Amino acid sequence: MLKNIPILLTLFRIAAIPGIVALLYVDTNLGRYFACALFGIAAITDFFDGFLARALGQQSKMGQFLDPVADKLLVAAALLMMTSFGQISGLVILPAIVILCREIMVSGLREFLAEIRVGIPVSTLAKWKTTLQMFSIGFLIVGDSGPDFLATRFIGEFGLWAAALLTLITGYDYLQTGLRHMETIDNAKATSETNSEKRETSKRPEL
Repeated sequence: MLKNIPILLTLFRIAAIPGIVALLYVDTNLGRYFACALFGIAAITDFFDGFLARALGQQSKMGQFLDPVADKLLVAAALLMMTSFGQISGLVILPAIVILCREIMVSGLREFLAEIRVGIPVSTLAKWKTTLQMFSIGFLIVGDSGPDFLATRFIGEFGLWAAALLTLITGYDYLQTGLRHMETIDNAKATSETNSEKRETSKRPEL
């Protein structure tokens, strides 16, 4: 595993979470900038681990498992910490809740479909959602510590609302795909039970 660079990058994304949390507790402008920088580096690894896995031929089941888990842990930790410190407040909490609920739903859906050996590929729109989400969180981490001319907090809040909209769209797409697979399984099971009953009936002697 130590020779698998993509997995190491994914593990770095997870390992960066305690550092980001600790830096957010440093209630200074410098602490927020360092937290944003560490979050940004961790977010960038989300692109490079997949790219390098394909380029180096190091794709693995462990990498496929860890990659989405690392993304969800990073995003969830950042959103919860910023809500706790008031950097996300008011109505802006709503898109944060939408994002977290969607991640939980998709995780449960993937777990269910994995049991029946069905995978859900990540759509292009979902990749854009993740990118916008990461940028928005980075701006929100800096918050009011950013320069006045940049309106850092406003950019972060606007981006989070936009990411939440894409989250709803992609979440609906994933749910529809999952429901189709579930319906197919239920129909196949019902057909199998019906055929089994017919065979049992045909075997019974006529009186």
